[in-house]
Amino acid sequence: MARTEVRELASFIWSVADLLRGDYKQADYGKVILPFTVLRRLDCVLEPTKTVVMDFYETKVKSMNLKNPEPLLNQKAGLPFHNISQFTFQKLKEDSDNVAANLKNFINGFSAAGREIIEYFNFNDHINRLDEANLLFLIVKRFAAIDLHPDAVSNMEMGYVFEELIRKFSELSNETAGEHFTPREVIRLMVNLLFMNDREILTQRGIVKTIYDPACGTGGMLGSFVHSMLIY
Repeated sequence: MARTEVRELASFIWSVADLLRGDYKQADYGKVILPFTVLRRLDCVLEPTKTVVMDFYETKVKSMNLKNPEPLLNQKAGLPFHNISQFTFQKLKEDSDNVAANLKNFINGFSAAGREIIEYFNFNDHINRLDEANLLFLIVKRFAAIDLHPDAVSNMEMGYVFEELIRKFSELSNETAGEHFTPREVIRLMVNLLFMNDREILTQRGIVKTIYDPACGTGGMLGSFVHSMLIY
């Protein structure tokens, strides 16, 4: 996916702001758009194994009486998280009358790791607010039309999209433009300069190094570091 396509995707996602105008302040658009983007991404990632996980949960796990069935369900999902709700974005848009309750059921169906991500956004309050304003179904329908599966949008590209959304959010919040966004070209230059003298050490066979970055954000700088090492 070219950089222009990434920007077009981010712009399409941000177009949800047109629905929010009048019911939300501009500075609060991100409080709706960002969590919906994360939810849709998780929904797309889980889609290939959704049926397998649900069948295993209904036919096996429910009768096992396990204290913590999450590791088994994660294994079936092939990921460090899963979702046991019957709902997906495609199913959510099929029931406009109960979209709020069904969306909450969908979120509660995530394993602890998935719920922790969503709870960070304090999203339940916005679900009720959007539903009362008759906007929730329209937004769910808009996001259901976006394909955010890794086959369509890689992790690197998803990072670009998310950074672009955060940049737009920051600008509307009257923060310094670009305050939360560092172009990949700048990151790559910083990484190259930082590790220029350690190239021989870091590229030797059997060398294992760990990186601690307490402010990695979307992991863009870490990703660029790994990419640079592979090029070397």
